[in-house]
This record gives sequence, C-alpha cells and structure tokens, in this order.
Amino acid sequence: MTNLTGLFLFATVYFIAVATPGPGVALVIARALGKGLQGLPWFVAGFVLADLVLMTLAVSGLAVLARQFEMAFTLVRYAGALYLCYLAWRIWHAPVAARDIDAVLVQESPLKAFLSSFALTLGNPKPIVFFLSIMPLAVDMKEITFSTYLELVIIVILVIAPVMAGISLLADRARRLFRSERALRNLNRGTAGAMAGAALMVATR
Repeated sequence: MTNLTGLFLFATVYFIAVATPGPGVALVIARALGKGLQGLPWFVAGFVLADLVLMTLAVSGLAVLARQFEMAFTLVRYAGALYLCYLAWRIWHAPVAARDIDAVLVQESPLKAFLSSFALTLGNPKPIVFFLSIMPLAVDMKEITFSTYLELVIIVILVIAPVMAGISLLADRARRLFRSERALRNLNRGTAGAMAGAALMVATR
C-alpha cells in the first residue's frame, strides 16, 4: 500500500494540476459566467468521472493501449472543441435584459452539462499527461493495490470536485456584479471568447 507521504504528494501535485489555468478552468469560468450555477453538480461530475477514467487507465497499465487508440482521444478532443464553439456561439447571441440577470442565462440540460466537462477532460492533454506521466512520479505504480486505488479515487474526488465548484461559485459571484445591458452584453461576449479560446486550446494541443 502506498504510504501517507506518497498519497499526500499525489494529492498536492494533483491539486496544483487541477487548479492551474488550462482548458478545464477556462471552461468552468466561462460556463459560470454564461450559465450561472445551473446544473453545477452534473457539470462537476463530468470532470470527476473523466479524471477517474484517465487515472484508471494509468493505474491498470493501459497507458500503452491508450496511446494505440490515440485517434479515439483525438476525435473526442475535436468533438469537445466543437461543442464548446457551439456554446460560445449561443452565449454570444444570448439576449440581455438588465431587469433580471438570471434571465440571460443559456439553459442547458443536466446531460449536456455533464458531457461538456466529461468530453473536454478526455480530450484535454493536461490531465492525460498528468495521469500517464506525472502521477507515476508521485505514486509507485508497481505497488498499487485495490486499496491504494480506492484511496487515489477518494483523493481525486475530494480535490477536483471542490476546486471546480469553488471556481464556479467565484465566477458566478463576479457575474452578478454586471447589471446594465451593455455590461451584460460585454460579459456574454467575453464569456463566449473565453469558451472559444478553451476550444482552441483543446483542439490544437
């Protein structure tokens, strides 16, 4: 079983990887600015499940298999990028009304909220590189047991869920500072630009 020092090191490095700017953080901010907190649990769950999938691939020794199916990950990446572009287009053209800031939110089903973060993560090189290249530096992959795997799962959930939810809460609070129609329109366009930028980062890496 991996010792506490190893688990703490993994948790620390993983937290840094999750919290540092990248396509995932950009999507969280852009979505909170454009959609508020609607569907937040489903949205965060997409990040969690996708990271658990990637970690499971690494832990179970399927890294080589993942590289062999690189085309599948590429297709997922492009599909995620296209979906982000679609969301960016909708937010850019969303109507604005200074009377009620929540009236300008682009509605999204729980499934779409989940798939947006799930697809982005599976196609995002950042978590892929972390689990397949950086995680083995913090955790002895040869000594991982089922108990160790469950400990890693718990760490992933306890790190990424509150981080992504916290960033969403902060971005939503910032969104509520915008009250005039002009400010809301500029916010929508800035959000759309950020989301399109996240799509570009995912597609070109």
